[in-house]
Amino acid sequence: MQVTNVNDVRVYNLTCGQKAVPEWLNDDKRKKLKKEADMKQRIELIQGFEMPMLSSCIQMTRDGQYIFVTGAYKPRVRCYDVNELSLKFERCFDNECIQMKILSEDYSKVVFMHSNRYIEFHSQVGNYYTIRTPKQGRACDYRYSSCDLYCVGATNEIYRFNLEQGQYLEPLSSKSTGFNACEFNPEHELFACGSVEGHLECYDPRVRSLVGNIDCAVYANSNSGNSFSLPAVSCIKFKDALNIAVGTSTGQILMFDIRSNKPYFIKDHNYNLPIKRIDFHTLNDDYVLSIDKKICKIWNRHTGKNLTSIEPATPLNDMLNIPGSGLICLTNDSPKIFVYYIPTLGNAPKWCTFLDNITEELEEKPADTVYDDYKFLTLKELDTLGLSHLIGSDLLRAYMHGYFMDIRLYNQAKSVAEPFAFAEYRKQKLRAKIDLKREKSRVPLPIVPTVNKELAEKLLHDEGDFIVNKKKKQKAADTKESLTILKDSRFRSLFTNPDMQIDANHVSFKNIAPLVSRLSRQTTAEDESISNENDEDQDEEEQEDDDGNDLIDDMLTSDDDN
Repeated sequence: MQVTNVNDVRVYNLTCGQKAVPEWLNDDKRKKLKKEADMKQRIELIQGFEMPMLSSCIQMTRDGQYIFVTGAYKPRVRCYDVNELSLKFERCFDNECIQMKILSEDYSKVVFMHSNRYIEFHSQVGNYYTIRTPKQGRACDYRYSSCDLYCVGATNEIYRFNLEQGQYLEPLSSKSTGFNACEFNPEHELFACGSVEGHLECYDPRVRSLVGNIDCAVYANSNSGNSFSLPAVSCIKFKDALNIAVGTSTGQILMFDIRSNKPYFIKDHNYNLPIKRIDFHTLNDDYVLSIDKKICKIWNRHTGKNLTSIEPATPLNDMLNIPGSGLICLTNDSPKIFVYYIPTLGNAPKWCTFLDNITEELEEKPADTVYDDYKFLTLKELDTLGLSHLIGSDLLRAYMHGYFMDIRLYNQAKSVAEPFAFAEYRKQKLRAKIDLKREKSRVPLPIVPTVNKELAEKLLHDEGDFIVNKKKKQKAADTKESLTILKDSRFRSLFTNPDMQIDANHVSFKNIAPLVSRLSRQTTAEDESISNENDEDQDEEEQEDDDGNDLIDDMLTSDDDN
């Protein structure tokens, strides 16, 4: 598992291992890397969550139990059961799938739009029926109230196919030459579609006529500053009954209120790439998730401030945010489907609640940008090591302003160029250990608080005398030092709160002054008696030492006489 930290937001990559693998390694070395411990730390959230070559579309059923993924090669669809965390079934196609739409609550009714103008209707047993559109389709959506499937594509007509009657209905006509995206509003069923000319057209399916038209290309060009290309609408997403997000082919996202023909916010990905998918987070409506071919961004729809971003190495195709959670799945041009977990967005889904515990236990440091088995050296560092003659050979691989070298070769060259480096390193370690021992041997001075300073000094003095007396009576080894009033949390406010300052001039304090002075004299007398006892004990110990020394001298003298 790999952890990155962008804008102080942790992003857990559940797909790749910790070690970064260079692209120039051959297949044999890649197979050996799979057996290493770092590569085995990968978390396979769903077993077999991948495609043979690449993955294109991904959607989840409304009951939240099944995930559909299309990919290649050979073109196919796979359905995964999240409760079992495994593959449920797989079906192959004759042509590539452009878009799919799940019609039912579960996996029993699905529509697939293919690149050869065919549309397949699948049931739980397999392919149920196939129709062909007059022109190539690019997007489709389903109207549940009338059982109509609306399809848009490389034509000015919007095709309508009624699934209850099993026949085409009269299409809707438009002045645009083609459409790239379409979607029904789930609340009032307003049908919105984006044209290749950059217009957002809205139709009322009840009267089958155009009710609104917004020129999004004008606002996209004004924001990007590019007036030479005409941006097209690439994707559409409704947030609720009033708000809609429109993605353009030049990388802008326009946030509209359908009651106004001007966007209230424009977000630019700054890559000049078509926006492929837009989604709104279900728990926090202010966060928008958008992807293009290069990056997935999570940002605030009011301010445009980025929460975090995900930038994989391979091009992205589609995105799925598991509803009500921080789990994100990204299809891409590689076999693995990328799975990311962002706790800031939400908790793990109910079918993988163990993910919260795993991320806490297996949390690791962010991976370095360099490879673990290779060392990056600049030209100056190569000259220092005397390895500049290796430039152009297989031992060095040029990268940016330097070269990658095998770490073993680097260690050998460094040991030859700097033979006394290990000795210096050993001296530094020994010096650090000695300094650490000196720090531990130093006796820390007690810190006297500012509030009730005289009382604190008296308590510290009494505590020091008490410990000294215990040591002299050899009782400190059997008894454990108790907490003083200064260390007791119950009396902490007495030395921190200025309101608890003892006022010797106060009337209440003067009333108890005789008692305080009497206790002070009694304590002084006890200290003097203890001091006298200690002096007597010390005299006895000195007398015993003198007798012992005399005895040793007599023994040494008798040995000399003999």
